[in-house]
Amino acid sequence: MGYRHTREELLQGAVDAALEDGLHRLTFGRLATRLGVTDRAIVYYFPSKDDLVTQVLTVLGDRLVGVLADAVSGGARDHRDLVARAWPVLARPQVDPLFALYFEAVGLATAGAEPYRSLAAPLVAGWVDWFATVLVGTPAVRRREAEAALALVDGLLLLRQLAGPAAANRAAKVLVG
Repeated sequence: MGYRHTREELLQGAVDAALEDGLHRLTFGRLATRLGVTDRAIVYYFPSKDDLVTQVLTVLGDRLVGVLADAVSGGARDHRDLVARAWPVLARPQVDPLFALYFEAVGLATAGAEPYRSLAAPLVAGWVDWFATVLVGTPAVRRREAEAALALVDGLLLLRQLAGPAAANRAAKVLVG
């Protein structure tokens, strides 16, 4: 007898649950209850909570790349140009829940909680690598500018989460025009 739900359906349910309740509340039991399946159905596709969380964060990262891809397509001169292109797309209410989860994962990583701690460095490196692809210059210049862009974006987004959109928009105007 097969399972009623596909891996993709269960993963989408996990993403939705994380967006609504946070990563810290994402458990097999809660997800199974939410989706009307058994814990075993979830474990069949995601053998550990670490695997489930990793997959959820991967989906969220892919969504963020999708949100940014058109706004920051190639040719950004430097980190300020990149952030100036990205900010209008990132500073939208519908994107806030994605970044709330991102900052939750970063906070858990900073506290040493797994799998977040193990995922944090590759996650950051992936964003730097991706930002570098839309910048111009030598590989060293693109990497340096990508790191600066990530620092600015993360700082602005954290300010948006904690102090509100108006404060973040004022800061963005000062930082990137």
